[in-house]
Amino acid sequence: MATYTGEVTPGGPPQVRELTHLTITKVAVDPQMSNNCYLLRCRGTAAQLLVDAADDAPRLLSLIGDAGLTTVVTTHEHWDHHRALAAVVAETEPAVIAGTADAGAITQQTGVPVSRTVGDGDTIRFGDCTLSVIALAGHTPGSIALRYDDPDGHTHLFTGDSLFPGGVGNTFGNADNFRSLIDDVETKVFGALADDTWFYPGHGNDSTIGAERPHVAEWRARGW
Repeated sequence: MATYTGEVTPGGPPQVRELTHLTITKVAVDPQMSNNCYLLRCRGTAAQLLVDAADDAPRLLSLIGDAGLTTVVTTHEHWDHHRALAAVVAETEPAVIAGTADAGAITQQTGVPVSRTVGDGDTIRFGDCTLSVIALAGHTPGSIALRYDDPDGHTHLFTGDSLFPGGVGNTFGNADNFRSLIDDVETKVFGALADDTWFYPGHGNDSTIGAERPHVAEWRARGW
């Protein structure tokens, strides 16, 4: 199997990362928005969890395959991260999870009821694998990140649009939202996770906490 790099393009092949207990499949959808979707598969039980049914339901359903889907998590309320949610849920009937403050907007926009809302410190279990929820308010009120602590390796973090290589998510010129997001990211992510933590954003390439840590003060100073 090819070495995982995290570099994917809409319409291109997925990238697959095999951990001891978890398989991570990353795929990009929609040439305009280039959203990342992540299918997580528990290797012990074959239970699967999808992070952001962003678009292209046929492709996501093909990745899910006959194993079905236990859970789908939407990282935040923005339209480009849940365009395929209704179709994926109709076909696979998973539990539907979102951050508490964004759940109402997700249901309003998609017509899909959120079966469970989550906040800081909550856990999401699928098969033998567990994700911990980190609330990162600012890009949207209910944005969440998902932390997986590999018992045989380093931490993996799915950040939605709250953290990217090169900065935090867009807060659209709102100074209060930016302060909220940079404070949460600095405290809950950089203040809590080791440098070898690999993170997977909602668009574009992955990075590590160690690669981005030296620049957090610059991000705060520039205000975006």
